[in-house]
Amino acid sequence: MSFVEKRQKGLTRRDFIRGTAAGAVGGMVVGAAGTVLAASKAEPKPAQPAKGMPSEAMCAEIVKMRGHEGDTIDAYLARPTGPGPHPGVVVIHHMPGWDEASKEIARKFAYHGYAAISPNLHFREGKGTPEANSASVRDAGGMPDNRTMGDVEGAIRYLRALPYLNGKVGIIGYCSGGRQAYLAVCTLRGIDAAVACYPGGVGAGKEGLTPRQPVDPIDYTKDLSCPLLGLFGREDKRPSPGDVAKTEAELKKWGKSYEFHTYDNAGHSFFAVDRADYRPVAAVDGWKKVFQWFGKYLC
Repeated sequence: MSFVEKRQKGLTRRDFIRGTAAGAVGGMVVGAAGTVLAASKAEPKPAQPAKGMPSEAMCAEIVKMRGHEGDTIDAYLARPTGPGPHPGVVVIHHMPGWDEASKEIARKFAYHGYAAISPNLHFREGKGTPEANSASVRDAGGMPDNRTMGDVEGAIRYLRALPYLNGKVGIIGYCSGGRQAYLAVCTLRGIDAAVACYPGGVGAGKEGLTPRQPVDPIDYTKDLSCPLLGLFGREDKRPSPGDVAKTEAELKKWGKSYEFHTYDNAGHSFFAVDRADYRPVAAVDGWKKVFQWFGKYLC
């Protein structure tokens, strides 16, 4: 039998000894049945995306967090799987509720390298669907400002306790959530940058005020504590272009750091991909501005 035939048929004694010796230095090891096995190596650590690059791998889950007056409520947490450090973002959902679209926004932030948390501000309504919870809130006169700020403050604390946070936390809100984001940066601490997307009610004066929402957030503008980006649709009625102009004048009056962008051919909810109001041109450019803003102040 030739050497080649022997190699094809199985290991010779000399091969066995040679292979074992090689295995001792990491070249190969031999199994009990005479099979040559590659030497085991330590699992490589997952590569970290370069700054500004998307995080392909992420995890998302429902977590429990302490909100207003210590209440335990649900929140949706999405983050990159890498060890970080990552900047944090509180995502305040719109009036339609803590729905699929809101969770998708949190995952979009995770994809871009942020740890994002979206607290369920309608948790206490206890209904079976986001739509039912939203209807209950509307019937009661809207979300109570004090309770909402307590929940948002709890979300900020949750992010700041994460071991992989880079020490920076931003906030973003849409529709009523935009109003709440504006209110948060004027009344809470621990926020490093904010984005308010078509914040209905800001600059509207007494119109739409209720016992649960007794003050126009514009009245707190002098206390605004961080840079603010505002994104609006020119065809919106709440906030109307007049409301936006009034808010901008107040920000200038108090010397605040801000940027406002208003999109033509867009109204309210132009970011909402699951609604007829969705305007892709405005939304795509709006997302670019959001990530540029947070990249400047949070990363």
